[in-house]
Parts: sequence; structure tokens; C-alpha cells
Amino acid sequence: MSAMEEFEVDTEGLAPGEMKAFRWGEISVLVCNVDGEFYALENRCSHADIPLDSGTLRGCELECISHGAVFDVRNGKALELPGRSSLRVFSAELTGRVLRIGPPRETRSP
Repeated sequence: MSAMEEFEVDTEGLAPGEMKAFRWGEISVLVCNVDGEFYALENRCSHADIPLDSGTLRGCELECISHGAVFDVRNGKALELPGRSSLRVFSAELTGRVLRIGPPRETRSP
């Protein structure tokens, strides 16, 4: 990610329990607001390879609309099948209402 060390997004209007996808070069990053804590993860289901921003966020759990795979937005772990592997989670630092998103904290598990 040499040309994409980090990017910033404005979190204004992203209320607790909401999520929004942002483009970061070739990557779609999903930003989730869980009770005022912001998390950034890849916006792609590890089972069906479809965007997760059309799914449902309940607390820290994100359910894919396609087949019901569930992921923990805090660490990207697949919690329920058919989620096959964890999602990449990006570093996220909030300053005021600006969220600075950086390189992945974890890599996807096989």
C-alpha cells in the first residue's frame, strides 16, 4: 500500500448503529459506528464476495444480507457460517469527527 498509507473520512452523520462504505483506491472499506466507537474493515463477505454494507449491523456483529454470514466488526472474525475466514480490519483513529484509516491491523486468515 505504498501510495495509500492512510486516508481520512468525515464521520458526521454516521450515528451509532450505522455503517458506510468508502473507496480507498481499489479497496472498499466499511466504517461502522458501534456505540460511538468506529471500526474499519474490508467491505467484502468472505463467503459470497459481495459488499457487506447492505447487511445488518447489530452491536458489534455484522450480518451479510446474502447468506447470513456474521462477522465481528472489532476484529473481523467470522462468527457464523457460511463466513469462511476473517475480514481484514484496518487501523482507525478518531480525532474530532475525522476518522484516519490506515493499513490493516490483521491479515485475513486462510
